Amino acid sequence: MYRVWNFLTDYSLLLIIGAVTALIWANTDPSGYHHFVEMPLWGNEYIGVHYDHWAQAWGEGAAAILPDHPHRVLTLHYLVNDMLMAFFFAIAGKEVWEAVALESGSLRGKKSLTPLIATSGGMFGPIAVYLGLAAIMGSETYDAVANGWAIPTATDIAFSYLVGRMIFGAGHPAVRFLLLLAIADDAAGLIILAIFYPSGDLAPVWLLFSFGSAAAVYLLANWLPRRLDRGNQARPNSTWMREKLGFWPYAVAGAACWFGFAQSGIHPALGLLPIVATIPHADRAFGIFAAAEEHLTDLLNHIEHILKHPVEVILLFFGLMNAGVEFSSMGDATWLVLAGLLIGKPVGILFMGWLAAHPMGLGLPQGMRTVDLLIIGCIAAIGFTVSLFIATVAFDAGPVRDAAKMGALFSFAAAAVSFVVAAVIGVEKQES
Repeated sequence: MYRVWNFLTDYSLLLIIGAVTALIWANTDPSGYHHFVEMPLWGNEYIGVHYDHWAQAWGEGAAAILPDHPHRVLTLHYLVNDMLMAFFFAIAGKEVWEAVALESGSLRGKKSLTPLIATSGGMFGPIAVYLGLAAIMGSETYDAVANGWAIPTATDIAFSYLVGRMIFGAGHPAVRFLLLLAIADDAAGLIILAIFYPSGDLAPVWLLFSFGSAAAVYLLANWLPRRLDRGNQARPNSTWMREKLGFWPYAVAGAACWFGFAQSGIHPALGLLPIVATIPHADRAFGIFAAAEEHLTDLLNHIEHILKHPVEVILLFFGLMNAGVEFSSMGDATWLVLAGLLIGKPVGILFMGWLAAHPMGLGLPQGMRTVDLLIIGCIAAIGFTVSLFIATVAFDAGPVRDAAKMGALFSFAAAAVSFVVAAVIGVEKQES
């Protein structure tokens, strides 16, 4: 049983199981699935979607279920997408933080320039294809789908990494290049979500409350104990904080930070990101998905290991909450998302990667060919998790959102395209 669980979590199969279950359910019992997703858990004044929005989404009978008309409704969909997914984005943020902040971080120095420039191609290429084709389809289509321009910019790190290893082998430099590109893509995606897809009107005071909570826990639980321990190798204050309080100060500050984000208008799923940088961390990173990090004892990596399996379960429910789209919902947004991913990603990454490596003279990792950039671009076109998430916040509930979700789900086709392109081009696998 333990081996089965590890297999499911290591390859993010729980997310696929959730998505497939949602697709089957939505196409066999759409009403039952819809009411499951919008199930009200708690009518209150502070957390959840506005009552009117929920009542419209639920449909007939909403007033009978919540007759007291609360200001907000905590639904199952909100619990998963806006609250629990904060842990998923926190782990992604942890990888970005280590890659940027640590001296050995993979996104520091000249070695990261070519992947970073290639990432820009993987962002702007899909946007250009998505909006360009939408404009060709006419102003009515363009106006309906324009807000989804960021959906095809996303790259699903876990599935891209899996496909990259299967094509290139674990030891190929193209796999490390792909991971650098994917984590930079995630960083850009977090910025896009925060700036372009707010959950409401911006309230700067609440945002200051969030960052104030992060600053307070950093000063009191991280900086001050280390300051008091200066010159004392026994580090009694830092040790006391770790042994007696552990992660609890950061959990309390994280809850406050999340609530501030929820009230500020920034999407609350990003609410734990400011806390990540405040947690004591190792002096070096071994790389994204590096097995060696399991042996690190710093609090940040310890928390990540605690969250690893719960987050996989959260992804199961994320797939279940968001992938339930009827096949009849396919429309213009479906094909625009797919075109952005399957055309814009590979072309953008190939062109900008080539530009950085050759005309700009930054080069590629030893053992990696320019043509490998095309394969990497095809692999990076697997948008899935983050594309699906952006689709849910880019559009209101309705046919356009459902069509865009279908495009995000169909981006799995990029894996098959990657294998075909790799077979045509020819790749020599390197397992170590």
